[in-house]
Parts: sequence; structure tokens; C-alpha cells
Amino acid sequence: MTPSSLLPLPSSLRDQFNRPLGSLRLSVTDRCNLRCGYCMPEEHYVWLPRESLLTFEELGRLAAIFIALGAAKVRLTGGEPLLRHGLPTLVKMLATTPGLGDLALTTNALLLAAQAERLREAGLRRVTISLDTLHPERMQAFARSGRHADVLLGIDAAGAAGFSGTKLNSVIIRGFNDDEVLGLLEFGRQRGLTLRYIEYMDVGGATRWRMEDVVTRAELLATIEKRHGRAEPVPDPANPAAPAEVFRLRDGTTFGIIASVTAPFCGSCDRSRVTADGTWFSCLYAERGVDLREPLRLGATDRELADLIAAAWQGRDDRGAERRLALPGRGALYQLDGLRADPRREMHTRGG
Repeated sequence: MTPSSLLPLPSSLRDQFNRPLGSLRLSVTDRCNLRCGYCMPEEHYVWLPRESLLTFEELGRLAAIFIALGAAKVRLTGGEPLLRHGLPTLVKMLATTPGLGDLALTTNALLLAAQAERLREAGLRRVTISLDTLHPERMQAFARSGRHADVLLGIDAAGAAGFSGTKLNSVIIRGFNDDEVLGLLEFGRQRGLTLRYIEYMDVGGATRWRMEDVVTRAELLATIEKRHGRAEPVPDPANPAAPAEVFRLRDGTTFGIIASVTAPFCGSCDRSRVTADGTWFSCLYAERGVDLREPLRLGATDRELADLIAAAWQGRDDRGAERRLALPGRGALYQLDGLRADPRREMHTRGG
């Protein structure tokens, strides 16, 4: 899908801190079928107008331009991406894009059992599944959904469809699921899946975020090592921009920790995000993004869009998580009125 008019392009596009443009999160919808407390705790939300959402052709065209500029890893996100009707069609379009190194999907798995096989056949290479609790009653209270069994079915369906390297993401929050740290690890170990613990982040819709609710990297390691002994760090020189630190236990079990709050990885961050309506954010904490939909629909050429993206990335100096860490009396990033004034600030709009 990469247009020949784009070539040649810079092969080593770098920002102000010498970080490459290496990975793209492509949101396909801002809608979600869960209401998790760390992302969508409110009763009502302002949604992006449906007519503003990019078509599959527009998403594919932008993705091809990003890939030509060096973003060889593409991850489909939301909201919940499986709510976007006909998603395998987009996957098939993206999977054939020259230069694509990896195509992945992040999902809550409620709809995965019905779609896993078609997504795999279309060319999706990996899935990451959110699993915050092993207790259905906790999911009901925290995410307002009684469909815990569907998540487990989705996890099993991913394996049956032939996906390998599947990861489980667990956001650990004090007083909600911090007593499940070991249970979640064991769940992943029994199924040959890598669990990744995520510190509760103060982004987007986390209007009730408090630092005291964050279960830190240090606490997670202490809990795991008390039961299993030393967790040995496993460096990955081939993937220095990966957000998770990987550890290995004595029995060979591996797990990851994404410590965005207490140990930010801004220095190596190569990720950016395009919302479902075509706004490009170079940092999850960024106040403003670059509107790509307007030039796209006004007839900009691929070269003009590529030049716009390249110029913005070369001027990028985002270190959002590090700057948040330095704030005294740190609280939630946005209050409710600020989110409703601009729904693009929402985590479920930007895609994690």
C-alpha cells in the first residue's frame, strides 16, 4: 500500500531527543463495551461524531505513510477495536503494506472468541488482552460488566486461532486487585502467556486517580519475589523501546512491568497515536495533537502528509510521564469538565 510517490523518505527520522518514529497506535473507534474505573469511570461520555471517523481506506493510507517514515510496528486500538464493524478488512489492508514489521491488536477480548480466527486469517500477527481480575464479581463492580466468562473465552480463542506471543495486561490498583498479583501471574503461567503488570496511570479519563492508589514497580517485584525468589531482569537489545521491563523467575516464567508512573521510559519512547478521527498525538500526555484528517480530506498528497508528519516528529520534545513525575502534589491529569470540553483527551479516544 506504500505509494511510490513517497520514496525515498528519511530512513532514520528522529525527534529532538534522538528518538525514532518506530511504532504507531492506530485507534479505530472511541467506543468501548466496558467502563473500567481507570479509564471510563463516569456514567456519560462525549463521543466523536461518527462522520468524523476515518474510513478504512483513510486509516490504511495514513498507516502506509507512517510505515514509510519508519513506524514499522502498528497496533490497532480503541476504545475497544473489535467494536469497529468489519475490522478484518482493515487488518487485511494493513497486513500487505510494504515495510510493516508487526501488526498487533489490543482488546478486552469480550468479542474476540467470535473474531479471532478471521483476524488471524486476515493477517493479524499478535494480540494483547486486558485482564485485570480473575473474579467475575470484581469485574462487575469495577468495569460494570458481567461478561468475565467472555474474556476467558477470548483468551482461549486466541490460542486456538494460532496466535503466539499473546500478552495479558493487568492494571494493578490498590484496594481493587492488588491481592491478585500472584494469582494473575499463575493464570498466565499455566497458559503459556506473558503477564504484564501496568501501574495505574494518571492519563485521560482517570479522573479519580490518586498516587496512593498506584501499586508501584517496587511493590510488585517485592510481592512476586517473596513467593518465587529473585526475578532476574531480561534485557532485550533488539527492542530497546519496549514499554515493559521483562523479568524471569527461576522456573522460567517471564512477566513484564510497565512502570509509566514511577519509572517513566520517555527517553526511549518511539510511540505515537492516531485517534479514530485522525488526530495524531506524539505523547499520551500531550495537550494537543496534529489534525491529519482535514488535509487528508482536502486532497493533500501522500508527500504533503509525510512532510507534515516528519516535521512534527522532528520537532517532538515530549517527555510527558517524566514531567508528571516531577510535579509536587500530583493529581489526575484532567477533571471531568476538561474531558468533556475535548473528548480527544480521553484515554479511550487516544488508544493506550
